[in-house]
Amino acid sequence: MPHLFPNRSSSINQKNIIVCREIILRSSEIAVLGSIFHFSGTKPNYLGVQKNPAGLALCPATNNCVSTSENISDLTHYAPPWNYNPEEGRGSKKPVSKEQAMEELLQVIKSTKPDNFTPKITEKRDDYVRVEYESPILGFVDDVEFWFPPGKKSIVQYRSASRSFDFFDINKKRIKALRLALEKKGWASENTF
Repeated sequence: MPHLFPNRSSSINQKNIIVCREIILRSSEIAVLGSIFHFSGTKPNYLGVQKNPAGLALCPATNNCVSTSENISDLTHYAPPWNYNPEEGRGSKKPVSKEQAMEELLQVIKSTKPDNFTPKITEKRDDYVRVEYESPILGFVDDVEFWFPPGKKSIVQYRSASRSFDFFDINKKRIKALRLALEKKGWASENTF
């Protein structure tokens, strides 16, 4: 049976080809822009353990940060500290040293990549670790810090903050993913998050 509109089929195919080409070109434009513009931002100058009072820096007013240093009533920014020797767990049976806990933390940092952000340990001391997590698209960077305060308590404080935008609560997702991985090693959160 002959087609009533013989050129219609070929014109539809031509339109599909044009649309496909346009999508490919637009996608490659975005990739080129992403490689040219690396949105890592500038490292904040207030990172590290603060002196008065001793602890990690507070979060800015924006929603792109979570920290154990915040007030517990600040539901946007507060996250509970971690205990690497919880009383209900290995703390009463087979506690680990701060050095062993630091090794466990470093292993988890290297192996846990929420939303495919790549971790890079940029600073490590006996009681402190700073990690830069880079996004897979456009190279956005988040700063994450961990501090083992002095004293007898087996506590780890932390702060996770984006230098620019917060992609879909990535800081909370990251901290939760790290916590869940550490729980498998015997750690616990001081309370739920």
